[in-house]
Amino acid sequence: MIAPALREEIARRYGTPAVVIDLDRVARNIARLQAACDAAGVANRPHIKTHKSPIIARMQIEAGARGITCQKLGEAEVMAASGIDDILVSYNLIGPHVVERLGRLLRESPARITVAADNPVTVAGLPDAAQAGGRTLDVVVECDTGRKRAGVETPGEAVALARDIASRPGLAFAGLMLYPPPGGVAAAQAFLDEAQAGLAEHGLSARIVSTGGTPNIPEIGQIRGTTEHRAGTVIFNDRMMIEAGVATLDDCALAVLARVVSRAGAERGILDAGSKTLTSDTGGGLDGHGLMPDHPGARIAGFAEEHGFLDLRACAERPPVGTLVEVVPNHVCVVVNMVNELVAVRDGAIVGTIPVAARGLIA
Repeated sequence: MIAPALREEIARRYGTPAVVIDLDRVARNIARLQAACDAAGVANRPHIKTHKSPIIARMQIEAGARGITCQKLGEAEVMAASGIDDILVSYNLIGPHVVERLGRLLRESPARITVAADNPVTVAGLPDAAQAGGRTLDVVVECDTGRKRAGVETPGEAVALARDIASRPGLAFAGLMLYPPPGGVAAAQAFLDEAQAGLAEHGLSARIVSTGGTPNIPEIGQIRGTTEHRAGTVIFNDRMMIEAGVATLDDCALAVLARVVSRAGAERGILDAGSKTLTSDTGGGLDGHGLMPDHPGARIAGFAEEHGFLDLRACAERPPVGTLVEVVPNHVCVVVNMVNELVAVRDGAIVGTIPVAARGLIA
């Protein structure tokens, strides 16, 4: 992604490690997701947890996305302040502090805000936000269709929670949110069909049926009744998505530019990118902590905070001290959250930096 001369220029202007995005690849990834949603007849609601940037969110909306997804309320606050006007917060919002903030967001922003819930405790707090905001709050029920993360586990529980939402002042039941594992279409379809039938028995219907995930892009629209899809990692892609078979190295739009700062041993070395840059996320058991495309066989075997430990035993051309190397992260979302800005390049040249405006917003 980063030509040698461009690496030198980035290092001269910004130092290393630097997190670099290729806007040409970003544009291709945006177009790819939008085309997949358009072909399936579902709306594109990309998840901004990966890029955390209103600038990039705006690029997605201009390409055809209906709105965006945020994982935490803090992200939604940043996006709404930037003028994004249709936001789904796909997370249980619990506790007086966060409910107060949600009410303020509803009151001060004209954006359509939808939130998710998978339990009565969450639902019980939301009317206070709606009252403080002076308007109705749309709520979707999160459903577990195989990942065993968050979500109600049975269609009956989904119907019961939808009825609870519909009975609360200031709340409106808006639909169902799914995140099936890859290959889980049949199970998700059975869950959705039973839930839809149960809703109908009580005079309710799901206006929104939201599915999610970059690994599920090949299955967009295969669950009948889907109205929208949430995908985040696809904006940049990473080593996990390559391993999952939904991206190639050419689809990876973000890399960490790092420098070899030590070669104290013939078969080992040190990068100036450690756990504070690349993070210690193994990406679900991948070998090493990043991919170094121009040094096949090199492994980032471990980390200290500012040290990346290189194992060069299987590397034919071992990089000497001072070499600038490109690292494709295992998990790009957590890497972006570690930095204040992304160095942006287009057509082989630096075009500036993009602030990671919603970084660190974990509530």
